[in-house]
Amino acid sequence: MTQTDEFGEDLADFVRRVAELRSARALPPAEQQGVLDAALFELQHAAESLWPRYERLAARAPDGTSADRQERQLLKTLFQRLPLPVALVDRDTVVRRMNFAATGLTGVRAGYATGRPLAGLLVSGDRAPFRTQAAATARGEGARSVTVRLQQRPHEPVRASLVALPLPGEPQPTVLVVLQPGVSGTAAPAAAGAVGRRLLPPDLAEATQRAGMMDLVDAMAVALLTSPPGDAEAALRAAARVLHGRFADWVVADTSGAGRPLRRAVALGPPDEAYAPLVKAVAEQDPEACPLVVEVARGGSASLQVRPEDVLALGEDASGASVLVRAEVSSLLCLPLPGEDGGVLGVLTLLRTGARRAFSMAEGQAADVMSRHIALAMRRRPA
Repeated sequence: MTQTDEFGEDLADFVRRVAELRSARALPPAEQQGVLDAALFELQHAAESLWPRYERLAARAPDGTSADRQERQLLKTLFQRLPLPVALVDRDTVVRRMNFAATGLTGVRAGYATGRPLAGLLVSGDRAPFRTQAAATARGEGARSVTVRLQQRPHEPVRASLVALPLPGEPQPTVLVVLQPGVSGTAAPAAAGAVGRRLLPPDLAEATQRAGMMDLVDAMAVALLTSPPGDAEAALRAAARVLHGRFADWVVADTSGAGRPLRRAVALGPPDEAYAPLVKAVAEQDPEACPLVVEVARGGSASLQVRPEDVLALGEDASGASVLVRAEVSSLLCLPLPGEDGGVLGVLTLLRTGARRAFSMAEGQAADVMSRHIALAMRRRPA
């Protein structure tokens, strides 16, 4: 293992430990002294070990010859043009790269999939086995394959072959995933449009879900087009009403702009009267105290999380309790509302709770599109 690889491993471990310390903030005050000692130790480790090693690595001569760069560009082009669906993922199945054939098979564009787990594209029962096999491959336990099913086509098995692929300059182990849709051994008539491919009956559940998404997008378009131009918050409230209930149990929206801090504009929760105190607490919450909202506002990238690990990602209520825990959040979508100058007009946060089905990556992509439409309506000026 190279010095860069070792540094990457140590840095990844440090990030994981810091995440654990952040979660420990929810412990009772009597138990927080040990957490404070651990946090101070981690800071000392970063200052005395990680930073000097980073400076030594940064001082090295980067890159390589022009021929090396051309070779890398050729390999990237070859990867993209492979006829088989191929993806590069890390040990947690987070997508690093995805070629054109893979985007066609999964129905998710590469730019959206990058940085999100490939396991999120699978039906729920196949996610854990796929993550287990990817982790084993990344640990150097050999190539393997597993049969999975995509959310877009749950009745068609896909063979996923995994092999460890060492990449120069990459600090983490990388796994090459080749996806092969099921093909029957008997040739089908050419007139059917595909030779040898099994013809499956239409999936009623999938068709219903897609029709529901189309209805949602249509309702959103009507709401935005009929909102008064020049009133950004009216457009935001209209969009929130469309999403509330039919798409998310909670819809929370924060606005910003022109250097102003984030401000809570909308907070819609479950209609049950028992949730009224929590809805009020969320409405009065300072969004600047919600780490995930601030991160999305600053970085401009959406976040989709299933069973969020950081219980303080959306801050605390007035009593110091985690909002995510009190709301029993099972999955969340946090989306930026892009502005004209590259900044953001605000952040839209969607939450599903309890036993409701988690947000899929396809739903996340649809919500990403709707968030950009909402931002356009918010920027609309009177004629």
